[in-house]
Formats: sequence, C-alpha cells, structure tokens
Amino acid sequence: MHRLLKLSLATSVFLTPVLAFAASDGIFKFISMIKSLIEGLIPVVIGLAVLSFLWGVLQYVVAKDEDKQKEARGIMLYGIIALFVMVSVWGLVNILGDTLDLSNTAPDAPAIPSLP
Repeated sequence: MHRLLKLSLATSVFLTPVLAFAASDGIFKFISMIKSLIEGLIPVVIGLAVLSFLWGVLQYVVAKDEDKQKEARGIMLYGIIALFVMVSVWGLVNILGDTLDLSNTAPDAPAIPSLP
C-alpha cells in the first residue's frame, strides 16, 4: 500500500504540468463548471437547513411525549446552527472580499506572440 501511494504521488507530480499545459482551456472550463455547480448548491443547502428547522418545529408541536419533544428541539437546534454557520461564513467571505478589494473577474491572459 505504501509503495502504491508513493507511485501515485510521483505520477501526479510529474503529470500535473503536462495536464495543465495540454488542456488549460479545458481546465478553466472544468473549474468554471465546478464553481457554477457549487453556486447552485448553496441555496439548496440553505433551503434544506430551513426545512430541517421547520420539520423540528412541526415535530415539537405535534409531539405529546417529552422524549419526542426533546428530539424535536435537537432537530431545531441543529437547523439553526447550520443556518448560522452558513450565513456567517458567507458574510465573512463577502467582508474579506470587500475589505481586500477582491474582484470576481479573472485578469486577461497575455497573448502569445506570433511570428510573421
């Protein structure tokens, strides 16, 4: 197992520049696709956290047993914690981006000179 790990690490170290130069346009498209996928998943995850909180509220209201109410409070607590963490991280990223004056656009790549 140790030998396989060394071999895969060495292979990846030597092939990374080759892949980067061979398919730089493809890599940028792949990264852009991953970015758009993550941007699309953020509202879904926040929505799931809201739904889990609301599910906990519904379970708490419907529950007649103290154990069921305790379980529902846990679901509500985890939903609120998840919402707080996600929105806080999102806010911190925006604050850092505004403070450091970071932009969302990539700089133009230099043109490759051509021979006459």
